[in-house]
Amino acid sequence: MLDLRWLARSPTALFGALVLTAVLVCALFGPLLAPYARSDRDVTQQLQGPTATHPFGTDENGADMVTEVIHGARVAVLVGLGSVCVSLLVGVSLGALSGYLGGWVDEVIMRVIEMLLAFPGILLAILIIFITQEPSLLTVIFALSLTGWTGYARLVRGQVLVERERDYVEAARALGLPTPTILARHILPNVLGPVIVQATFGIAGAILAEASLSFLGLGPQNTASWGALLNQGANYFLIAQHMALVPGVAIMLTVLSINFIGDALRDHLDPRLATQPQS
Repeated sequence: MLDLRWLARSPTALFGALVLTAVLVCALFGPLLAPYARSDRDVTQQLQGPTATHPFGTDENGADMVTEVIHGARVAVLVGLGSVCVSLLVGVSLGALSGYLGGWVDEVIMRVIEMLLAFPGILLAILIIFITQEPSLLTVIFALSLTGWTGYARLVRGQVLVERERDYVEAARALGLPTPTILARHILPNVLGPVIVQATFGIAGAILAEASLSFLGLGPQNTASWGALLNQGANYFLIAQHMALVPGVAIMLTVLSINFIGDALRDHLDPRLATQPQS
């Protein structure tokens, strides 16, 4: 059974888990939870502040902000999980091969990583979206994954370089086990702890990156996005501050919650911290 006692020991991580649970529920059941349909518009209530019928106010089209934020959670979750899953698949695979095989394989993979890291990730993502001329959800995930895998590859490579010299790996080689089996069954299970921790922070980074792209008008089109809502709110900030504050707070709470959980998970998986008395 999954042990979640480490989560309960940290008040900040528990708070983060509660917030993330709410975000995931909104992402999964958004249309059922939203008080209005996204197509509902009331031009007589444009830029209205919080009221009993619209707790978060309305936007410039008279749309309910609660509904928009709930639907925006789906984009944040899909981009965050999608880009990290793709980055993990590519980064862990290439990092494991680079660290285990060494030689020219290691040189080629490391040089490719260095070239990609020479460009700021967000600028490269903007370039990819401009090239494809299609700022869809899949395009954004691909653009963020293009450089996102490099951090996982470097982390896994360093861990595999240490693990490949262990006695259990030498024993596996002596038994004639093929390289994929040694990596998948013996080495990778022993190096995934730090990777999982980095993946939690990677999700937070991907959500921020997607919000930045959407704020610039380069995010997924024809769907609610927290970054796009923030962009709309910036245009009316002097007369309707709630339009910017509502999506801004949603982004802040989500990213902060993920970071809280990542910190607690890091402390739980670090054996040196596990031996220290709890304060």
